[in-house]
Amino acid sequence: MVFVSITRLRLKSVFQLFPFIWHTFKSGRQLKRESRFIKGKTLMDKNLTFWTMTLWNTEADMRAYRNTNDHKKAMPKLQFWCDEASIVHWQQETDNFPTWIEAHQRMQTEGRVSKVKNPSENHLSFKFPAPKLP
Repeated sequence: MVFVSITRLRLKSVFQLFPFIWHTFKSGRQLKRESRFIKGKTLMDKNLTFWTMTLWNTEADMRAYRNTNDHKKAMPKLQFWCDEASIVHWQQETDNFPTWIEAHQRMQTEGRVSKVKNPSENHLSFKFPAPKLP
């Protein structure tokens, strides 16, 4: 079984973009050193919305990454930078990436919001559009 982790973050303003990108770079560098990480990808959506999709050997492996080093330092900042933040996890048989459409559908039906200081209406209702695919 493979553990799938999806995040969706929408920045409140373009002013949060540079610090967000910097912490994303640092977290990505940490991720590349993580041996229990299988693979991942990102999607830059419209309106300063960013999706991540990562596959792990186990949920414990994902949590070990999430709760240490650069990623751990970045997480508390998201509540100030974002007006929408959500996550969803599930297990699947293969290490094939799910589609972004499946990620969106699972986010809406199985996901949960993360804490943000100034939530948007979409965050409060937990309804947001499907990602715009390239």
